[in-house]
Parts: sequence; structure tokens; C-alpha cells
Amino acid sequence: MRKHRRLRSSLAAAAVLAAVAGGATACGGGDDGKPRDRTAASGRPSPADTPIDQKSPEKPGGDQDPARYAPQVKRYAKEAGVSARLVMAILYNEAYKPHDPEFEKSWQKMKPDSAFGVANMHRAAYDETKRGRPFADRSWFDLPDDPALAIRAESWHLRDLAAQLPESWPGPYTKEELMALGYNAGAGNMAAFARGVKPGPQAGSYLANLRGNWPKAAAALRGSG
Repeated sequence: MRKHRRLRSSLAAAAVLAAVAGGATACGGGDDGKPRDRTAASGRPSPADTPIDQKSPEKPGGDQDPARYAPQVKRYAKEAGVSARLVMAILYNEAYKPHDPEFEKSWQKMKPDSAFGVANMHRAAYDETKRGRPFADRSWFDLPDDPALAIRAESWHLRDLAAQLPESWPGPYTKEELMALGYNAGAGNMAAFARGVKPGPQAGSYLANLRGNWPKAAAALRGSG
């Protein structure tokens, strides 16, 4: 009986580690209580991990429209060789939560693996993306206070995702849609979607939001001159 219990405990621990590894380099979504697909890690702290007297930080108000970052989007999308419209549309997707530096830092104290910056980038994805890049000396902890850095990292991460796509795929998604899905759910899931695997509820919602945000993204870029 004890052997069986130890075996079950070992299997459970292995499953948790596998889930964390599978979603380690995903970005965006899920940091405001929204669930991720089962194929990605939630990173949500258990009740035992959160002190009972710890309250969620108050969400700030203010202008959250990503259109104000159009100049930075154009600059860094061009630098990374990706679509400015895609970079902007993802910023709209990620605008579901306030991007206030103090709010994000307070939230990170409660949830250490939360995402930072206007592009909601997780630490593992940022650290992987910055290698050999012009911002290699910048820390993930700089993202909340530096929207330009966040957009630059987002753009280069999208470039890395594009490089992992095959030349062609049987799935019904465009290259930019797959890149956005990869940004949200990770490169492994992006490859699965390219093969024709149907996205789960969270990734499907992310894709629907992206499609809805194409017109706003294009208008924001036009409006910046």
C-alpha cells in the first residue's frame, strides 16, 4: 500500500513538472484569473501558498489603449522583421488587464510567475528571447516600467516563433494567427495547431480576440502618421 502511495505521489509530481515545462515560454493571458488551455501551465498558486490575509492589489484606472505605443510598435516590428499590425493586435489582446508598473509589481509578489509589461511576457520567454539581442543586458524586471522594451521583446519573440514554423501546414490558420497562438500558448502548441490540432477554449478565445482586433490595430498604426 505504501509503495502504491509513493508511486502515485511520484506520478503526480512528474505531471506537475511536465506541465510547468510545457508552458514555460508561453506569453500572455491567464494572469488575471483566466484559465489557460490544459496544454499550458496555469502557474496559479494554491490556497496553501497564498497567505489568508494577503489581498489582491487594487487595479488602477487610466488610459490602457495600446494605440499610444504605435511609434514603438512600428520601430521594433521593423527591427525584428515582423508585422507591425500583428505586434499591435497582440498588444490589444493583452490589454485585458491594467499595465500599471506598481500594480504589476504588487501582483508579482503574490504570483511570482506572472507576466510583466504591456505585452504580458513571462520571465522564461523574455530570458530566452533576449539572448544575443540588442537588449540582452536588460532584465525582465525592467518590463513594467519600460513599454518600449516590452514591445521590443514581443517583436523579437514573434520573430523566433515564426522561425519555428514549417514552410507549409495543413491547418486552417494564417502564419500571423499561428504566431499569435504561439505567443499565447507556446511554440509547442503552435506547432500542434499548425498540424491541425484544434485550439482549446483559452487559445480559441485568444484567436477570436486577435481577429477582432485586426481593424483596431491597423487604425492605430495609421493614426500615428
